[in-house]
Amino acid sequence: MTKIPDVTTYILNADEEAQPVMEVLRQIILETIPGLEEKISYNVPFYHYHGQFVGFSAHKQHISFGFGSDVVTAEMRSELEAKGYKLGKGTLQIKFNQAVPVAEIKTILKAKAVLNSEIERTKNNK
Repeated sequence: MTKIPDVTTYILNADEEAQPVMEVLRQIILETIPGLEEKISYNVPFYHYHGQFVGFSAHKQHISFGFGSDVVTAEMRSELEAKGYKLGKGTLQIKFNQAVPVAEIKTILKAKAVLNSEIERTKNNK
């Protein structure tokens, strides 16, 4: 597998159907959480904010948005699933023909930022 140098290259090398979803995700991430670090980790777009934050990857028929566990409430999970999204423990799958759930992703990002900040603060106080 060729090493991907940056997020723009990753998106441009993905299937055309995947690119719009990834562009929207990238924009939401960058606009919602200022000051985070964007890079390629594990050969996919990944973001750091007070530690590992979120990332996404292209698959055959969907984009997987990974955010880790403990940031999606049961209510949000139910709402997303009712809208046809598939969720794992810490991931959200967005099919190419689905709209990106912007409000929900912003909520996830903000919750994850708070969680990461609290974890970092706790580590620094030890």
